[in-house]
Amino acid sequence: MKAKALWLSASTLAFVWTGAAAAQDGPPANAPAQADTAKKGGAPSADNNAIIVTAERRNENLMTTAASASVISGDTLAKKGVGNVDALQFAAPSIVVNNFGQGNDFNVRGIGKAEHNTQTTTGVITYRDGVPTFPGYIQGEPYYDINNIQVLRGPQGTIVGQNATGGAVFVNTNDPVIGGGFDGYAQANYGNYNDLGGQLALNLPVSDTFAMRVAGYGERRDGFYHITGPGGAHYTGHNNDLRMYAGRLSLLWKPSNNFSILSKTDIGDLNYGAYPASPYWESFKTLPSGAANPQYHDLFHISANAPMSARDKFVRSILKLEYTTDGGVRFRSISSYQKGTTEYGTDLDGTSSDFTNPLSGLPMANQSFYDIVHERQVTQEFNIISPDKQRFTWLLGAFGLWNKYTFPAPYDNFDINLCYPYTAAVVPACHYQLKGVNPERSLAAFGQLGFSLTDALKLEVGGRYTESRSTNHVDVMQYGLYIRDDQAIKSDNFSYKVSLGWQASPGQYLYAFVATGFRPGGLNVPVGLGNPAPFKPEKVTSFEAGWKGNFAGGHVRTTIDGFYNDYKGFQVIIGYPTFPTFGIELNVPGTTRIYGVEAEAQLHLGALSLDGGINVLHSDLGHFFASDPRVPSFIPCDPNTGPVSATCIDLKGRDQTYAPNFTFNIGAEYAIALGANDTVTPRVNYGHIGAQWATLFENPSLGDRLQQRDVLNAQLEWQHGSWALTAYATNLTNQHYAGALNSGLYFAGAPRQYGVKVLKTF
Repeated sequence: MKAKALWLSASTLAFVWTGAAAAQDGPPANAPAQADTAKKGGAPSADNNAIIVTAERRNENLMTTAASASVISGDTLAKKGVGNVDALQFAAPSIVVNNFGQGNDFNVRGIGKAEHNTQTTTGVITYRDGVPTFPGYIQGEPYYDINNIQVLRGPQGTIVGQNATGGAVFVNTNDPVIGGGFDGYAQANYGNYNDLGGQLALNLPVSDTFAMRVAGYGERRDGFYHITGPGGAHYTGHNNDLRMYAGRLSLLWKPSNNFSILSKTDIGDLNYGAYPASPYWESFKTLPSGAANPQYHDLFHISANAPMSARDKFVRSILKLEYTTDGGVRFRSISSYQKGTTEYGTDLDGTSSDFTNPLSGLPMANQSFYDIVHERQVTQEFNIISPDKQRFTWLLGAFGLWNKYTFPAPYDNFDINLCYPYTAAVVPACHYQLKGVNPERSLAAFGQLGFSLTDALKLEVGGRYTESRSTNHVDVMQYGLYIRDDQAIKSDNFSYKVSLGWQASPGQYLYAFVATGFRPGGLNVPVGLGNPAPFKPEKVTSFEAGWKGNFAGGHVRTTIDGFYNDYKGFQVIIGYPTFPTFGIELNVPGTTRIYGVEAEAQLHLGALSLDGGINVLHSDLGHFFASDPRVPSFIPCDPNTGPVSATCIDLKGRDQTYAPNFTFNIGAEYAIALGANDTVTPRVNYGHIGAQWATLFENPSLGDRLQQRDVLNAQLEWQHGSWALTAYATNLTNQHYAGALNSGLYFAGAPRQYGVKVLKTF
């Protein structure tokens, strides 16, 4: 593996240098004409040769900023076939998204969210129009009327709201434009699986100080799955039929040049029908014994006998007030109120339970799961920001987040059911149920100072203090045993960032920084052994250095960086140390190391555009002993001392979960002019996510190895004036891959989809 990593590192350097050399050797070319970004959802900028990043609360040129980031315009998202968070991983390097139904594990550089519960916060924060969204649930909100998406890699926290250990993703929608006219766009599409959808956005300039923008999205699609019931009978429950609707109302009032108020309200009803899944072993063509698997099935051909459902509903309101003094100092307040409900039901054994498990030789058990969870989140951030173009710059901020999960009464709104039929609520021994609330709070103060030591050399220093609290007020009914859970945990931390950026020449920029990140601890739900100890916070110290180059007047941009992370307190679920049959979340005692290199390149030469990104990563776990809770054991296993046994495993040196060694994406398009008003543009995009481990125990016979993903998208667009007709295909090779492992079930990534869409801008 080390030899392979060195070879891939050399390939990375060659990838970046090739792009630079092509620009230097080629003739000068004009930048390609850009569509009206306010209509099509692009990223407007005063300088077409600059990529502007606003995630750090300033308008900064990405190519002269001491940060590793990708900025993808709304127009580029459409060309790459990125309509939701799942597809984002194939459009930018270092991103891995594992969708397991009711939630997502979103990781950047192997850091983010690795455990599937409400008590574990995420290390990658997703912002919508400047405010952090729900941390785990309700992440399937579609991308429509998008201005741009900015992906920041590495710890974040000294310049923006919530602390992050792995990175932050900023999804920015189009604002109303005062004096911009009545303009916008309308789009309709139809594809296989009877996929019918539409989008609409309209800018309404009400007066010379007030404007509105309305946007809407709708889609309905038949399910991807063929599901049979017991004995091959017709399955009567929900398939994966999609019914998704979302809308947004944006209001902008600017009574003077110094003051503005921006309001955005989003609503959504995201009905996925169900998230069908199958046991991991059904995807094995050959059993570990070497025999053919009599129960082998494709990921989209499954059986079930329990009802399934999957639906998210939400509303989010954002209010942003900004006042700029005559001297250029900005006072900003941005607040949000978000409320959502997620409903999820599944056949937890993933079968119709009418055959024998080929691994154990035992009849399949009946298990089902259902829950409905309400979540309410309120955030408030204040900033005071100095003018951008000064020798000395500064930013001060304060942030508060209040989140509350509610598991409503009665008990059966959260139910793991081990019996059949599913109306067997009168048998308490069949059910693990709970009800109650889990309120969380995070308060922080942060700031950053910048000083230009010379015209070409800038030093920035930032710090952040965070105090977090999580509380449980939960009633548990564990297979007939009542348990009351009243616990609380507090976490506090000071994190920092120190960076140095050097403009070595007009087109060449070098930077280096050290930054720390923090993720709070949480609470374990009791399992009949008394109230277990809380798990502690995670802390990451990241070292990074990089180079950014502009060539051929900005028509070619290349970036390359190297990073090294010390990761302390990694939160993981293992077997309870004194009774491994039960699971518990705790912290890895040793230090985990994650390091690697990244590169991106964009080339625009006349009608030709190329873009690509690459990440090579290595991780190894700190010294740590643990029992796999999926394997029966009654032998104690201390995380620090073990001792090693058949079930107490020394995990030192193993890979971090959801941290593939190699990710890669590349795209190309060529605009062919067919007269004054017609252009035909073919485009292809390819994304590769390397194989990854879903658990630290790295047991392939239990489905822990998620195989690589190779997704090829293509489209052919004919543009005639303000009209565009596009034929598109995603996952063109129709790769069937496991997108996530949860509770022993494989959740499939989307299969091949294709169709046509019509766009009208006005």
